[in-house]
Parts: sequence; C-alpha cells; structure tokens
Amino acid sequence: MTANPATPLLDTVSTPEDLRKLTPAQTRQLADELRAEMISAVGQTGGHLGSGLGVVELTVALHYVFNTPDDRLIWDVGHQAYPHKILTGRRDRIRTLRQAGGLSGFTKRSESEYDPFGTAHSSTSISAALGFAVANKIKGNPGRAIAVIGDGAMSAGMAYEAMNNARQAGNRLIVILNDNDMSIAPPVGGLSAYLAQLVSSRPFLSLRDLAKRISRKLPEPLHKAAKKTDEFARGMAMGGTLFEELGFYYVGPVDGHNLEQLIPVLENVRDAAEGPCLIHVVTQKGKGYAPAENAADKYHGVQKFNVVTGEQVKAPAGPPSYTSVFAKALIAEAGQDERVCAITAAMPSGTGLDKFAAAFPDRSFDVGIAEQHAVTFAAGLAAQGMRPFCAIYSTFLQRAFDQVVHDVAIQNLPVRFAIDRAGLVGADGATHAGSFDITYLATLPNMVVMAAADEAELVHMTHTAAQYDAGPIAFRYPRGNGVGVPLPETPQLLEIGKGRIVREGSKVALLSLGTRLAEALKAAETLEAKGLSTTVADLRFAKPLDSELIRKLMLSHEVVVTLEEGSIGGLGAHVLTMASDEGLTDAGLKIRTMRLPDIFQDQDKPEAQYDAAGLNAPQIVDTVLKALRHNSAGVEEARA
Repeated sequence: MTANPATPLLDTVSTPEDLRKLTPAQTRQLADELRAEMISAVGQTGGHLGSGLGVVELTVALHYVFNTPDDRLIWDVGHQAYPHKILTGRRDRIRTLRQAGGLSGFTKRSESEYDPFGTAHSSTSISAALGFAVANKIKGNPGRAIAVIGDGAMSAGMAYEAMNNARQAGNRLIVILNDNDMSIAPPVGGLSAYLAQLVSSRPFLSLRDLAKRISRKLPEPLHKAAKKTDEFARGMAMGGTLFEELGFYYVGPVDGHNLEQLIPVLENVRDAAEGPCLIHVVTQKGKGYAPAENAADKYHGVQKFNVVTGEQVKAPAGPPSYTSVFAKALIAEAGQDERVCAITAAMPSGTGLDKFAAAFPDRSFDVGIAEQHAVTFAAGLAAQGMRPFCAIYSTFLQRAFDQVVHDVAIQNLPVRFAIDRAGLVGADGATHAGSFDITYLATLPNMVVMAAADEAELVHMTHTAAQYDAGPIAFRYPRGNGVGVPLPETPQLLEIGKGRIVREGSKVALLSLGTRLAEALKAAETLEAKGLSTTVADLRFAKPLDSELIRKLMLSHEVVVTLEEGSIGGLGAHVLTMASDEGLTDAGLKIRTMRLPDIFQDQDKPEAQYDAAGLNAPQIVDTVLKALRHNSAGVEEARA
C-alpha cells in the first residue's frame, strides 16, 4: 500500500484489514502516529494512559499478523485497549472515552466485533481465550485465540488455573505475557531476540519434533531425560521453564517496542507453533511520552491533561476523599493498637493503604491481584489474634465471596472489611460499580454491615470495626470527596445495630443507609414545604437492623421509604422481611424501597448516574407523593 507522504498513515487505516495492507517497514510510522493520537485523545478525556502507551507496537503487530476479528484478541483488564479501539473502527469516537453514551474504558462485546470478550477485572483473559480456542477446535474453525496479559495480572491464581488446562487448545491458543514491571527473565537484547526468533521458527520446531519422535522410541528413562534436557536447555538460554511445566511452548523475551523483532516472532508462532504458546514481550509502561515515562505511576490513570506539558487538570479544592479519611483513621487506630494491620490486593494507593504502609510497613501487606488469598490471609491473621483490615474495592471483593463465606463468616472470625468504591463510580461504569456488597454480605450469618453517611461517620465506623472482636464486620463508603462535615478529634464507638434520628417528623419516614442521607435531607425540606412532616433516619447498619427504631417509625408514620446505594436484596429487602415477620404492614402502612435499578448502568458522572437510578431528592419526593396518592385512592375506594 502506498500512502501520500502528506497523509498520515493512520488516516488510511480504519480497520485491521487496512493495516494488513501496509508493508512491515510502514508499521513503525503507524505506531508513532497511533501513540500521538492516543495521547491527544486521553488528554481530552482522561483515563488509563500509561498501559496503552506501553502496548502501541504490540497492538499494531498483533493486528498486522493475526486475522482479527476471526482470530480472537482478548486484552486482560482492558486498561491498555485504547490503541486497539483506534485501530478497530472507533477512532472517530475515541474522544468519547468513559463519558455518557461514549466508548467504554474497557473492551465490551456490544461495542465492536473486535472485542470478543468484555473485560475490566484482572486475570480472566487466558480462561476466556481457552474457551474460544477449544470451541474453534470442536467446530473445526481455523481461528486462534490470543490473550494479552500483564505481569501484574499473572499474580492471580486464575491465570495459572487456565494455563494448567491449556493443552486441550493445541496451537489455537497463544498467550502474550506483557512484562512491563517484573524482571521475570533476562534482559532483552540482541541475543535474546535472535533466540526468540530462532526457537519460534518452523525449521527449529520441525527439528525439535523429529527429536521428540526419535526420543519416544527410546526406553522410558531415556525418553524422559531427553524431554527434560530440551526444556532445561531452552530454560537456561531464555527462561520460561515454569510455563513449559504448565504445557506452554515458551518464546522470549522479545522487545515489545521493536517491530522488526516482534512481527517475525508473531508470524513464526502463527505459522509454526505446535501447541499452546506463550510469548514473553517486554514493554515500558508510558513508552513514548516523557511525562508518563518520568512519573512514578507511569500515568496509569490520569485526569484531562495538557499534552505538551503533561500537566493534569486539577480538581477543585474540596473536602478530603473518603479514601484518605479512612487511611488517616486507620493509621490512628494502628498507632493505638499494635494488633491492627492492613491488607490490600494490588491497590495500595487506591485504598489509601500506601499511607498506612509508610507509617507501619511491618503491618501492611499488598498481596497482589489475589483477593481470594487476601481474605483468607486476613482470616488467618484474625484467628491468631491480630485485628486485620482487608481494604478492597466493592467490585473486587466479589471475587472473594466464597472466602468471605467459608473462611471468615462460618468461622466467625473478626476480619474487618473496608469496602471502598461502594455504589456507583462514574467513568469506570458497570464493571467497577459497587452495587452488590450490601446484598451479598448482609445475607450472611455472623456478618455486621455498616455504611458511612459522611466522612465523620467513616471515622466512627473505622474505630468501631477496630474494636469489634465478636465476628466479621464490614463498612462501605463511596469513591470521591466527602460532604465537608468536620472530622471528629475523638472517634465514637458506635453501638452495633443502632441507627440515629437526624431529623424529626410525624407523617413520612425516610430510612437512609450510606451517603444518600444528604439527598434524603433535601427531600425532607421539599416535603415539609408541601406540608408533609418528615423524619430522616441514618440507619448506619444494614445488618443487624435497628429493629427497635424501624418498628417505632413504622408504627408512628404513614409512609416509610428506605434508601440505599445498592442492588435489590439489600437494606430494603431486610426491612420488608422484618415488617412482614412482625405484621407491621397489616394496618395499611405504605413501605417503599429505593435502590439501584436491576440493570448494569453504563458510565456517566456519578450525580447523573444516581439521577438515572432514581435515587436523588426529586425522585425521593415523587416516591412519597405517589405512595400518599395511592393511600388516598385506596381510602376512597374503601368508602365507596
């Protein structure tokens, strides 16, 4: 393909089919233009930058060599998929990333045929790719499945579970290990690149296959020795013995930014691989953009920024974030009690535990992307008399539900769960929303579940959890800044299962759990203006319920509305069950539950998401008025 020198190559490439018309020599220019386009787009939208910059050349090479979308390309997590989106027909929408109605920040099946599998949680790619590869094998389809997984994601056990079963896929499965951090293998250089190209080539594999056939005719001890010698020799020269033991043919390490090395290796594997193959590609996170290369976090996640200077747009000054409030409160608790320790699963800065680690390095543990291990590790610490805080995002705690049930709740061990990013989370959308934790935790015997209404309440709940040794306890709080209430100098020890009345009324009772309290108070003002005296209660606890307070409000108010930032099956369901069990609805009391809708909500600004979910003040007022109109209609009908 010949392009006009004045026309950027990227303007001629709308799909991978266009890309494959280029000469290998042109791919370097295309990669440079792709990197510049990505930087420009993320500068306008914000998002995950560093990981995408690190795989620009790899993205070009994979689409150039493999016949996507017939060959299925699966990006683990999806943080690095922006260059992929630009090359697969979505360049015209790339500046809508993570915005309402725009492109997802991750791969998404409904968005493009080039996204064969939806991602956002780590370490799923090899399992999914194995499914695609085996399905093709059963159907007799020629397509391959390529999983691109980072070295960090390889810390999760699921990746190895998948690799342990990969032999079934034969040469239809290819795993690309994108190594941008760990020193898994010897440094990339001319020799290693030469060896990688050599051992992935058809002549080498043919010779190796001949040697295997000969060795099989030898007595069993000699056959086993020959097999081990082959693996050991390549392991000594190149690394990768672990992957060989799991049944993969290992190739690498390869310079992931050198297209002259990368493309031939991928072509060799495509044409000559004899079974499941793992290609070890070494890349640099933030590659090609100096501000990212020089930043400690390699610009993993950024706000909108000035492309020339790299300076990010600063958010307006405001109250401290819930995450920072929790971190400060936990540090204070640890200063008073040497049994307090903290665990995170590869999210030290996201959970605020980087600050805790700086203060108490011997009592801080980052276990990697291993939430299941994190929970059971915390259970072991608790069983030995420590007071562990397991700080995990709500969406990631889902991955460890079995461990929460089996290793913590059944044994009634005092593990403290600090659940960050509870509720809707904005630009990260459905995959990262903390929608389900109230439901899946409050259903468990022995579990205590709290939700902070504001940052002061979060301080109290952190202290309460630290002091609670009777069993497991969880407290949830949202992403973003608090509401600006003063932080207490001395934390309060909350009575387990007791809420508080925030505003007194007589006709309508709003029972709030979590940060919808501010909207409940706004709604109460509007209802009062309409002549409807309104009580607002902060229940604090989803489990155990404050049955005494709820019973009192139900018996003294005409309408009771529950409010929560969680899915169906949470607070509202527990309140309804209590009311049913005690016969509190027999006298005509109207109970309404307000919760997240039974859908997976797409990305938007959090306030817009909650408006769409019907959980802001106007919808609360409307719910009350509809309940009262229903009451009036029922009374008139009864009189008639």
